[in-house]
Parts: sequence; C-alpha cells; structure tokens
Amino acid sequence: MKKLKFIMVAAIMSLTACGDWLDVVPDGIATLDMAFNSRTQARKYLATCYSYMPKNGGSGDPTTLGGDDIWTRRTTHFSNRFSLAGLNISEGLQNATSPVLPRWQGMYEALRVCNTFLENVDLVPDLPAWEREQWAAEAKVLKAYYHFSLVQMYGPVPLIRENMPVDADVYAVKVERAPVDECFNYIVQLLDEASEGDMLPTIILDPASDYGRITKPIALALKAKVLVTAASPLFNGNNDQATLQNHDGTLLFDATFRPEKWESAVAACKEAIDICHEAGMLLYTFDDAANRYTDTTRLNITLRNAFNLRSNSEIIWANTQMISIPGSGGMIHASMPKLNPDYVNSNDISQWLGMPIKIAEMFYTENGVPLSEDKTRNVGDLYNLRTAQAADKLYIRQGRTTIDMHFDREPRFYAWVGFDGGVWFGAGQYNDKDALSLRYLGFKVGETDGSQGQGNWTGYLPKKFIPYEAQLNAINSISSPSYAWPVMRLSDLYLLYAEAINEADGPNGSNSAELFQYIDQVRARAGLKGVKESWDTYTNNQKYNTQTGLRAIIQKERLIELSFEGQRFWDIRRWKTAPTEYHTPLQGWNMMVSTIDGTEEEVNRLMYQPQLLLEQKFGIRDYFWPIRTSDIEVNPNLVQNIGW
Repeated sequence: MKKLKFIMVAAIMSLTACGDWLDVVPDGIATLDMAFNSRTQARKYLATCYSYMPKNGGSGDPTTLGGDDIWTRRTTHFSNRFSLAGLNISEGLQNATSPVLPRWQGMYEALRVCNTFLENVDLVPDLPAWEREQWAAEAKVLKAYYHFSLVQMYGPVPLIRENMPVDADVYAVKVERAPVDECFNYIVQLLDEASEGDMLPTIILDPASDYGRITKPIALALKAKVLVTAASPLFNGNNDQATLQNHDGTLLFDATFRPEKWESAVAACKEAIDICHEAGMLLYTFDDAANRYTDTTRLNITLRNAFNLRSNSEIIWANTQMISIPGSGGMIHASMPKLNPDYVNSNDISQWLGMPIKIAEMFYTENGVPLSEDKTRNVGDLYNLRTAQAADKLYIRQGRTTIDMHFDREPRFYAWVGFDGGVWFGAGQYNDKDALSLRYLGFKVGETDGSQGQGNWTGYLPKKFIPYEAQLNAINSISSPSYAWPVMRLSDLYLLYAEAINEADGPNGSNSAELFQYIDQVRARAGLKGVKESWDTYTNNQKYNTQTGLRAIIQKERLIELSFEGQRFWDIRRWKTAPTEYHTPLQGWNMMVSTIDGTEEEVNRLMYQPQLLLEQKFGIRDYFWPIRTSDIEVNPNLVQNIGW
C-alpha cells in the first residue's frame, strides 16, 4: 500500500533523495505534515520540485554528445569526470533493455513531487494567499515542463494529472499512453492556468536568491515552444507514426496535418514576446561605456555574453540546476583550450569536446548567406590555404596560414567557434588595439593547444561555452565566471515566431512584416543585414519569397543562432530533417600533425585533410526513445515505440 501511495506508473518509478533543499523526501503522513507545517518547509518542498529539471548542457544531457554537432573520442582521459554515454545515441547504440540517458523515471518522480506539493500547499498555515497562488502556479509550470520533456523524448506518454490515492486498485495505476495531441493539450492547459491573472510575477524582484524561478514570461515562452513543437512535422500529420496505438486500438498520433496548430503557435509566440518586452527583455548587447574596444571586439563580446553571461537581458529562463563552473567536469572545463604557452604541459586541459567540419561550414559568410549560396565565394577554394593579413587580425592571427573557409565569415563564427589560428579574445589579454598581443589557438602538435596525442580531435572547439574572461591561472586550474545554462533566450522566441508565421501564412501573408522584423533583429545583433537585403545582394536567388525557401532560411538561422545550446538536437527531430543531418558523416581535420612534419606549407596541407570521425545512423525509430523493456513487463498496458 505504501508503494501505491506515490506510484505514477505501476512499479516503474522509485522514491529517491532529491538533494539539499529537502532533507527528507516525504514517504509517510508524518513527513508530509512536516513538509507543509510552515512556509519555510513548504518553500523547501517547492525547491525540490525544481530540483528535477533536466540537466541541460551536461554530460547527462543527450543533446551534448548524442547529436551531430559536438563530438569526442571514447578514449579521452576526461571520461572519468564527463560521461560519454551520449555517444551511444550518436553512434546508433540506443536500446530498449537499458535505454541511454532516459528521462522516464526521473520525470515521473518529478511529477509525483509536484502533485504532492499542489495537493498540500493549501495546508501551510503561515503562507499568504498571494504567495500560495504564485507557488502553485510555479508547480503547474514545472508539471507542464516535465510532461513536455517526456513528450519530446518519448512522444505520447501517460499523463499524471494527480497522484494515486493510497487505496487505489492495482489495475488503476497500470495507466496507458495518452494520444500525443491530448498530451500537448494538457501541457497547454497547465500553462494557461498558471498564467492567469497576476499569479506569476513578470520579473524576479530578488535575482540574488530567486534567479531561475518561474515568471509569467517563462510560462508563456514555454507555451510558445510547446505549441510550435506540436505544430511541427514530427507531431502534426506524421504518417510514420500512424500505426502506434494502445492495445484497445486508440491511435496515439493523428496522421492528418492540422494547419490550425500553426495558427495557435503564432498567437502563443506573439503573446510571449509581448510579455517579455513588458518585462524589459531585449536582445543583449555589450555596453562598452568606457569605449575600450573596437566595434569588432564589442560585437564578439556581445555574442559570447548573450549565452554565457548570467542574468543578461535576453535570458528568459536559466536552469540553475546546471551551473557551468570551471574545474567541475562541466562544459567550460571540457572545452577550454590552454591558450597560454606557460601551461602547454597541462595534462588536465586538453579540449575534450570538439565540433565536426560540417558545423563550421554551417555558419554564414560575412555577407549573411550560406557558403554554398554566396556568389562572392568560390566553393572550390574553401579548403585552399590562405594567410591572414592585417585586415583579418582580430579574427585570425596575422601571418597565420589556415584554410580559405575560415576567412570572411560572419561574427557568430568567430565568437562561438575556436579553430587553428583563430584569435581568442580575452583569457587575460584584452588590448585589441594591439592584435598581436591577443591569444590565439595553435592546434598543431608541439604548439600551445596541440593535442599532444590526446584531446581535441576535430580541429574545432565550441567557444560559446566559455566566458571571454576565462583563463588558466595555474597548470591545471581554470579561473572563469560561472553561469546558469539558458533554457530559453529571447532570440530563440523571436525565431520561433518567425517560423510559426511562415508555416501558417507563408512569407507574404498578413504577418509577413513581423516575420522579417524578428528574424532580422536576430541577424542585426549578429552584425548581419536583413534576409531580403542579404539574399538580393549576395545570392542569385530570392528564396525568401517562397514558404519552402524561407523555411530553409529560418531553420538555418536557428541552427546557427542556437548552436551548441541543445536546441539543434530537438529541432532537427521536430522538423524531421534528422536523417539528412545524421547521415552526413562527421569529419575533422588531421590533428596529429606536428610542427616538425615538414615545411610550414607542408604541415598545413597535412593538417587540412578531412578525417572520418563517425558515420552516424538514424531511422524512424530514433525519433523517440524506447520505453525500458522491464517497465513494459511490469505494466503491460504500456505499448512500445515503433522500431523498439
């Protein structure tokens, strides 16, 4: 009976300790009474509801190594502090017996805790009515978020609207999966309930203690993302999933495309943008009040800070369960180069996380269009050698030879991608008036950042993870600001809005002005001209005039703007473009080339030879995780996802 009291889906979730916020997770009536006998104790329980948030941007996040944008070798010696489990997804080794990086148990435990909070918060004697309403609204948003996390990963799932009573019949807890549209409707219902009136604050009044807590902009931005996801091809008219049904014949996917889903998404995105603007949010720009830096460097700092500066003006929601700090085995440590010749012998800083060549090629040219479409570029020259001149000095070390592809790229490429010869502004060197004093990457064996037989194996680093002030201050010690991982940024919401308008009305509909307005704002912050001007001037096509062409532009803009943030993993799935992306082999440069392997030209030619890293696989079954086989054995009412 005690097991039935808290069970969500029969016998497939366990009761576990939940961290420091709540000393004892309730497992009996006395403990529950204690948890809600005062405001202080109830606040701890609310914190426990938050503690289950998926750990974005860590080795336990499937988007880190399970996609096609970040890669490392299994032999890395960093594996003792950074799980390589995500590589099993990337390499097609997912399985139903022991699924890789699942969320099933954790999210259902989270829902049990949230329901317990909602069922008992009214009992707290010293909690003001306004605060009770706010806390209940926060718990509802978390319930929505946890259900959404399950739907992203598994598709249709059992909905846990309330906890099972202690005397529930054993068969009552053997729940079935709800149709995916019902799942989305329930998630939106929770968010609507939480967003009513003034229950949630528009802004956090005490960021020092409450940063990361849910606000009205968070609730409405999440609703926008949920509805865009629900309208996307993976969930809207997906014939590939038409045969998935419960044992009673209930279809779990509607194979009919519903255009009204995109109309709902448009309205939700606009509502979310309006409340974000009301809260004073805007795309972040670095304020160089002292006029210390050149325009190039100011833009570089702007773009780096937009992601990794805590509490900046465009962070809608940051996950404080995932603080990126140096030396923790997190993303800063896993991506940090040495940069300083004094620390060339560090055996703990080896740039474990790299990026494949195709991701470097993804970024636009300086003209704001793809490499393959820019009529000022010769695609056949991209891998040819070229030496940096004075005009390149703030992006590429003057006098350094690299490949043509690294020249004349958009500012986001230089701000977020580290490459051989690329200038790395910061790390203790800030005088951009003297470009030769700035740090830069030297990836050849024997140079400061060379692999020395281990570490970076692709020739690229995800610089985006690393604050520009970060540096080594001892041979194996990093000094860096910390930041909470952004779950949603304003640029994400702007691009969702542009996408929804295009899918609902096309590029020439009644909302076309706002469509281009918001995508162009993101581009302008990145130092680029608007879509129409860029394509008119630098390409031989006006693809933005068709829905299909503009779709490709918007999707590319999202992949660039939100690169390495975990968004790509879910976006290419909801767009159903994952097979194309995964079937492009992962390649890197020859990182075992040494400075003594010949003349400078010979060494560079040896280095810039593409090396196969991995041929990935992706089929229909890979869109969704398998439910663990043992869970289905315990609850036969659960049906397995297609292909597993």
